[in-house]
Amino acid sequence: MSGGLFDDLRDLYQEVILDHGRKPRNFRRLDDADCTARGDNPMCGDRMELFLKMAPDGTIADAAFQGRGCAISMASASLMTDTVKGKSPAQAHEMSDKFRTLAMTGTCPECGGDIVEDMERLAPLSGVHDFPSRVKCATLAWHTLNAALDGQAKEASSE
Repeated sequence: MSGGLFDDLRDLYQEVILDHGRKPRNFRRLDDADCTARGDNPMCGDRMELFLKMAPDGTIADAAFQGRGCAISMASASLMTDTVKGKSPAQAHEMSDKFRTLAMTGTCPECGGDIVEDMERLAPLSGVHDFPSRVKCATLAWHTLNAALDGQAKEASSE
């Protein structure tokens, strides 16, 4: 790919991460949450609590989080809470698996079908694969999501 287009895309992705990192969406407590989990990345101090409100049909009606962390961690949680709304737990788990692949490799060959648009929204975080120590920052929210959906009482870790 030519330098100009690639640089523009990288700049756009960086801007999305900075925007979500500075002004995370869904950064609040859900007092009537059906599922909650805490996540911790002790390597860099990222900590979060995730709240999920389930709809009568079993899908995720609302998702929110609170915590502190680096821009990548906050942006990932912000994008994740936006993206999983309206999804079933199975769809959210699938997205979590695909996001982990995206974060670790920078690509997601199996991110087509029903989730292609959702995964495109998460693409700005694909660049973390170039920084292996930051992959855990990007995946913390997703590990926490899995813990909440699975009803795990223990803290999730980005290990």
